[in-house]
Amino acid sequence: MTDQALSELLRDRGQRVTSQRLVINRFLHEHDGHLTAEQVLAGVADALPGTALPTVYATLELFEDLGVVRRVQTGGGTMVFDPRTDPHHHLTCRRCGAVEDVEAPVELAGVLRRARRTGFEAEHAEVVVSGLCRECAANA
Repeated sequence: MTDQALSELLRDRGQRVTSQRLVINRFLHEHDGHLTAEQVLAGVADALPGTALPTVYATLELFEDLGVVRRVQTGGGTMVFDPRTDPHHHLTCRRCGAVEDVEAPVELAGVLRRARRTGFEAEHAEVVVSGLCRECAANA
């Protein structure tokens, strides 16, 4: 997401546009992957000296609420943030915490329709498969 698009989204939702939010957004999208809040903090430390981890968490949570990132629980229990918000699923390694994107061949429309019939307002659906990545399985 560009700085301009994020700025417009923040303003539309009544949020302030701050340099921290813009820098964190840029970092997430330049490092197209699954990052922990600690990795984001380390990555923006030069551009945002003095930024604290709670600020990064608050920004990532805001971005999740805005649909800018997705939160993924890894097989190892670590929380990572994914700037890729299109429909896709994840493979997570329970040993090393690696997360890999998988295109979304699994049809979830039926599950979502069934949820709506029960009155549940589904906002998002994904499949997270936990197990061992190739490297960890080879060393098991």
